[in-house]
This record gives sequence, C-alpha cells and structure tokens, in this order.
Amino acid sequence: QVQLVESGGGLVQAGGSLRVSCAASGGTFSRYAMGWFRQAPGKDREFVVAGTWSPGPTYYADSVKGRFTFWRDNAKNAVYLQMNSLKPDDTAVYYCAASPDTPRGSLWRVGRQYKYWGQGTQVTVSS
Repeated sequence: QVQLVESGGGLVQAGGSLRVSCAASGGTFSRYAMGWFRQAPGKDREFVVAGTWSPGPTYYADSVKGRFTFWRDNAKNAVYLQMNSLKPDDTAVYYCAASPDTPRGSLWRVGRQYKYWGQGTQVTVSS
C-alpha cells in the first residue's frame, strides 16, 4: 500500500526558508506523478507544484514560481519542496500527493487527479 509521509514543516519568519520532504513507500514510483498542495485555514486546498518522479517538466503555481523548488531523490524514494522568500500567505498545511497516472494538461493542478495523500505538515510564516 502506498504511503506518503511529510516532514520538515515549522515556524519561520517572513523572508526565510524551509524545506519539506515527502517519503514514499509501498509502490513503484518511477512512473508516478507527484504533487504538493497546501490548505490554509478557511480556504480551499491549493495546488503548489507537481512533476513526474522521473526527470521531466515541473509545474508551479504562479504564486510560488521563482521562490519554491521541487525535486526528487529516486534513491531515497523522496520528493522535496524547497521554499524560499516565504511570505505569511504561504502559511498552510502542506500535503504531498501521488498519482499512478500521468496527468494531462491542467489536470496536474487538480487534487482529484491524485490518488494518494500524506497527512500533511504545518508551515507557518510569521510577519
């Protein structure tokens, strides 16, 4: 059974950096699509970034482009999200998600596309 476990969240001041990690197990991930989503209190879940496990295109939300970087470590079965120049608006629970099917077009950004989800990790950015 596929399991995703996030870690690395925390509290940081505006302008600071954090890295969140997602350890994946229970599947053959070389063909999986992996994504990060976030949900702030009182708001809908929001797409952050997604890409394939293998090297390939990466899709970023406009709100994080240039500040966040997604990458994967095949040897460790892990994906990461490096977050720089953090803003209070980035405060949210960050979720790792995985899909055994490669999304097409805008479906990369749709949460329903992803079958597996982690439990989330809290990121809080203070002003």
